[in-house]
Amino acid sequence: MQQVPESSSQTSIITNDGGSTDAADWDSVLSSASSTMNSDTTTKSTDNQSSKETAVEDSNEDYSTVMKNPWDPLRSSDWDSQLPDATCIARIKRDISGIMKDPPPGMFISPDPDNLTKIHALVIGPFDTPYEGGFFYFILRFPPSYPHRAPRCRLMTTGNNTVRFNPNLYANGKVCLSILGTWTGPSWSPAQCLSSVLISIQSLMSENPYHNEPGFEQERTSGDSKAYNEIIKHETLRVAVCEMLENQNSCPKQLYDVICKQFFDFYDYYVEVCTENMSKDGQPMEDPFHDRRGQFQYASILNRLNKLKTTLENDDSTKEQHSSVDARTQEIMNDASALYSNLPPASNDIQLDDIFDEDDDDDDDDNEDVDNDDMEQ
Repeated sequence: MQQVPESSSQTSIITNDGGSTDAADWDSVLSSASSTMNSDTTTKSTDNQSSKETAVEDSNEDYSTVMKNPWDPLRSSDWDSQLPDATCIARIKRDISGIMKDPPPGMFISPDPDNLTKIHALVIGPFDTPYEGGFFYFILRFPPSYPHRAPRCRLMTTGNNTVRFNPNLYANGKVCLSILGTWTGPSWSPAQCLSSVLISIQSLMSENPYHNEPGFEQERTSGDSKAYNEIIKHETLRVAVCEMLENQNSCPKQLYDVICKQFFDFYDYYVEVCTENMSKDGQPMEDPFHDRRGQFQYASILNRLNKLKTTLENDDSTKEQHSSVDARTQEIMNDASALYSNLPPASNDIQLDDIFDEDDDDDDDDNEDVDNDDMEQ
């Protein structure tokens, strides 16, 4: 895995609809979801024979769709019919808490208000890469047997399925990572978590993503890597900045608020990139991998950026969001820490603490060594 450059922020926001949520609300979410799924299961079991046959046909069609896209969290009908077990729920809570305690740079999450196993995530392009300042929105879905099995992940920032941002980030949203089971290499293990998945995704956004393509460790033609970087830099501004901000429904509200705030932090960089590359306007983007890319449009992008800046500056509600979003973070985190705290302990064949016992024991040993050294001194 490549080293992840630091990004501009180290704050992760945990929320569902842009406001704070107390433990009772979260409990009602799970209760409602559980009731709905149980109701669906009961209905299926009491239908008449004709309805059963129709349900089987529909199920087969859904299964066929899943098999065509086994990586896609938006096509997870095979998981919808199963309730997440206690271990799954407790582990998701632990993953969220872990991000709150030690937030990875430039990453933000927002649990789905209607489905605890669905997480919305925002990854900001790292500094000194062609992705710098880009806002990349992902949806992740945890299986009912998590952490036995890997989550599914989809990139939603694709210009309506037209832009491939990386050899490992496809235009259809597929994220190619071995730990997700979508690429060759080290497979998923229960020791992996939401944070490690997001860090692995951000590591794909490297200084020279051209070399992520297998067999392209060396340039096929001199200058290919630089040419690819120029394309990704342009598309990051066009799609991962302008389109994300111009469409207020491009991601959940809380993540959109984060984007608005971060936009001003990166604005001078955006203008600098556009100004320096204005001479490329009208020239075709020659993709070394022969993807159809269109032409450079830096003048148009700069105009869109200026309009966005004016709009956001004149939007009083946005200004208020900018000033209050960080203040809400701690409140939201405190609410999330009580998430499903009343659930009975997991009694499945895997115990959460067992996954980390070895690491915890090592930490205890280290602490004992420090204490012994202090006593000797």
